[in-house]
Amino acid sequence: MNGPSRPKILVIEDETKTARAIVTGLKTEGFALALAPTGEDGFFQLNDEPFDALVLDWMLPGRSGLEVLKTLRAKGCKTPILLLTARDALEDRVTGLDYGADDYLVKPFAIAELAARLRALLRRSAAGSVAEERQTRWRVADLEVEVTQRQVTRAGKAIDLTLREFDLLVLLLANSGRIVTRETLAREVWNEVRRVTPLDNVIDVHMVHLRRKIDDGFPCRLIHTVRGIGFVLQEEVPE
Repeated sequence: MNGPSRPKILVIEDETKTARAIVTGLKTEGFALALAPTGEDGFFQLNDEPFDALVLDWMLPGRSGLEVLKTLRAKGCKTPILLLTARDALEDRVTGLDYGADDYLVKPFAIAELAARLRALLRRSAAGSVAEERQTRWRVADLEVEVTQRQVTRAGKAIDLTLREFDLLVLLLANSGRIVTRETLAREVWNEVRRVTPLDNVIDVHMVHLRRKIDDGFPCRLIHTVRGIGFVLQEEVPE
């Protein structure tokens, strides 16, 4: 009897030593690996076969990782993408997330942490949402979310969200009218049991992006910040 299939990961990394370490380490962690040294090679492999997740280096020859990321998202690619970067500044992390990365990892890193982050991305992707609670369709005002197909519309207009943004939105919908704290977001979406300031910053960046996509251009705001506590999704502004 065959065992369960191993998650298939595409690694786009041009630095040979780093690429070999990632491939060898992730194979040991139970993943199936494919390697591409450039963005162009990565595009070719993605068009040729499906992958469960993508590990993408920021600094690539020719087309940069950010350009690859932007192009993939523009084409509607929903594959979870983890961005590898030597850039540790907050504004660089924000840029990567803004281009559509679902997670990032700063070099140098431990293979065990890379594997753990990939498993977390794959769990969220397989589940559809960390907070769907078996409900497959949500509606608040003119916002509609279909969990199974991961479709989001507002007033009939399709809204494209990253994997992490979708998880955040469904968690807010599952708690519609109730405040969702940053601690809850860290635990349920990032699988972090402790609240730390850098993660608070990342949560806030994702919420800014999500609010922009959900509320900009519409007369009624749905996502609100409760200062010092967290966020709430509801039609009226919370007191």
